[in-house]
Amino acid sequence: MTQTSPATNETYSGRTLGFTIPSRDSRGRIVRLDGALDEILSAHEYPAPITHLLAEALVLATLMGSLLKDDGSQVTMQAQTEAGAVNLLVCDYRGGELRGYVDFDEARLSELGANPSLFALFGKGYLAITFDVAKGRGRYQGIVPLEGETLAEACETYFYQSEQVPTLIRTAVRSEGDNCLAAGMLVQHLPDGEEGRERLHARLDHPEWEHVAILGGSVKYDELVDPELSLEAIIWRLFHEEDEVRIERMATTEKGCRCSVEHYVDVLSKFPEADRQEMRDENGIIVVDCAFCSRKFPIEA
Repeated sequence: MTQTSPATNETYSGRTLGFTIPSRDSRGRIVRLDGALDEILSAHEYPAPITHLLAEALVLATLMGSLLKDDGSQVTMQAQTEAGAVNLLVCDYRGGELRGYVDFDEARLSELGANPSLFALFGKGYLAITFDVAKGRGRYQGIVPLEGETLAEACETYFYQSEQVPTLIRTAVRSEGDNCLAAGMLVQHLPDGEEGRERLHARLDHPEWEHVAILGGSVKYDELVDPELSLEAIIWRLFHEEDEVRIERMATTEKGCRCSVEHYVDVLSKFPEADRQEMRDENGIIVVDCAFCSRKFPIEA
């Protein structure tokens, strides 16, 4: 998009849109999840606070995963604590395939009320974000404390502390009955260009970034989760006064649980026979339970 009015009626729901603002050395991603999100959430009967938490996490995984350009690259986000109502939250994104799961203490959660804070859910937890870059380009991981009001704030902290890349993230989640809609936008300042992951020591107070952050930060919660408002229209509203804004249609997001009998046979084959023997039941079957999709896979000896 180069100063082009968003005449299209396509909302791009489920598809990530990338955008760059060349004159401001900035790039962004924006996504809205509905169908794939409902499919992932339906694997478990999550209570409302956990539904909201996982929906936000899945949006964040999609936004961050879409930053990786090489096929086969993956981002994994894991939040864990020893004292909160949530024991483990994990989700990952690879080439448009998204999955996620939350393990929580139902009794503890019931004591927290309808809208528990991030601290109430996790206590003194931490967030680990791992980028596995394909083609032998390595693995990058950062661990930050789960501080602030949202997971999005913790992810912003990751980019500041681990990569020193100024980053703005906004998310929104809306649930209506059995349907859930979640969306988010990520904007970054990249004065040294997009290629590679060596973009360190960017100025957090750079005037170009301050300008973009103010505009991006003005996005409204209701805009992100308005199914009648296209993602391109949101970008237009925020940045239409810029000289040039380039839009890229990226991957469509879908549920991507990679579980299968073949996969688990391969995984189990790497265990010593003594370990596999302990896993077998009285019929000689190893039953593998996939937490992501809530399915059981019987593996014969």
